[in-house]
Order: sequence, then structure tokens, then C-alpha cells
Amino acid sequence: MRRFALTLEFDGTPFMGLQRQAHGPSVQQAVEEAVQAITGEDVRMHAAGRTDTGVHALAMRAHVDVAKDIEPFRLMEGVNAKLRPDPIAVTECRIVPEDWHARFSCIGRGYVYRIVNRRAPLTLDANRAWQLAPPLNADAMHEAAQHLVGHHDFTTFRSAHCQAQSPIKTLDRLDVERVSGLGGEEIRIHAEARSFLHHQVRSMVGCLALVGMGRWRPGDVRDALAARERQALGLNAPPQGLYFVRALYPEE
Repeated sequence: MRRFALTLEFDGTPFMGLQRQAHGPSVQQAVEEAVQAITGEDVRMHAAGRTDTGVHALAMRAHVDVAKDIEPFRLMEGVNAKLRPDPIAVTECRIVPEDWHARFSCIGRGYVYRIVNRRAPLTLDANRAWQLAPPLNADAMHEAAQHLVGHHDFTTFRSAHCQAQSPIKTLDRLDVERVSGLGGEEIRIHAEARSFLHHQVRSMVGCLALVGMGRWRPGDVRDALAARERQALGLNAPPQGLYFVRALYPEE
């Protein structure tokens, strides 16, 4: 039995999330079925993170255990062929030690959230970004974001369905920048931490958007954090703009 580490890129639009669901298609199910078609083995995929319906990934790390004698390149090529036409691609495949675990060995995770700041409807970026028409003040959003960086109780920014044992997390980075994208002006929010609560990134982004629109002051984000209650949340951003972009491991 050998353990293969996979790097996955996917469009989350047609899936009920990464993890297997009884009520609809998932990224995990699609990858497991593709690996089974190549190897003839029942496998279980473990991933570095769990993404919700509509959330995307540029570099989600995962692993599967396979008994068949197959080289990583051939497994990657075969799985990609079987995944078509699902919008999932294995961009890297390699053999790792048996004690390497995509989730439990991971020491850092990174997300990017995209807001397209324009009035015209989205065409190429439909379902791949959050569109906000009012002009956004990226500097004020970044100022507000710094109140959330560090070791805090993030109860306000935690989904009611979150299964984490504690709401206390350490947020290593929350940066906001304005960039010129192909579809117009974008606000990009970069979030990094060892781990996140369910809906934490989207909840933080929603509040930062209120600051950008001038409906909240930067200090209101600090007050929402201090409240430690979900009712203090101003807005939960939609999933379409969220991308899992990085999983960090000790050997890397």
C-alpha cells in the first residue's frame, strides 16, 4: 500500500462541497470514483480542508492509499481522464510517507476571497466572485482587518453549525488589496491560519465589505469580535468568491 498526495484544483459551483454528501455530488466522491476506476480499489480521500457548496480551490491538498503498482504520473493522468467533464483537475501527484496526512499533518491553510467591484453584471466571473457595485475603500477594509489578526475568540465569525471544539483561533494574516483584474477592479482578501472555523473567512469578509461600503467603521469590526456572539455579525459573504489556495506542511 502506498500513499499518494494529490493537489486538486476545482470549480465548486456544481458540488455540494468537498466532503461526501448524501444529498448531492461532492468533490470527494468524484475523485474517489475516478481513483477506483483506475485502480479497481475502494479508496477514501482525505483533504486538508472542507469547502462548502460553491467554494473553489486552486491547490487543495489531499491523499489516497493505493495498493496497485502504479506511478504517480500515470495515476494523475488516469484520474484526470476519468474526472471529465467534472471541473476538477489533479495538478500534482506524488508518493509520500505512510504517516503523512493531508489534514492532520497540515500546519497552515490559506484562502483568497475575490470581490469584483463594478456595476456591470459578471459574465466570465459569474459564480467565481462576489459582485459589489458600491465603490469599496480597500484601505479602510485593510485597517479593519488588522483588528482580527492574532489569537482571539472568533465566536462572532463562527457558523452556528460549526463542529470545532473551541472558537479560539490564531489568525496569522488578513490583508486587503485592490487590484486590476481582467474583469475590472477587484478587492482581494488574503487569509492565513493554521485552521479556520466553519464560515470564518466568509463572515470576516462580509464585515470588511460593510466597512468598504462605509456602513461600518473599522472599529466596528473590533467591536463585533469583542462581542463574541453571532448576532453581532454584520454580513456573511457568499461562497462564490472564496478560494482555497494553500496548504502548508512541515517538510515544505
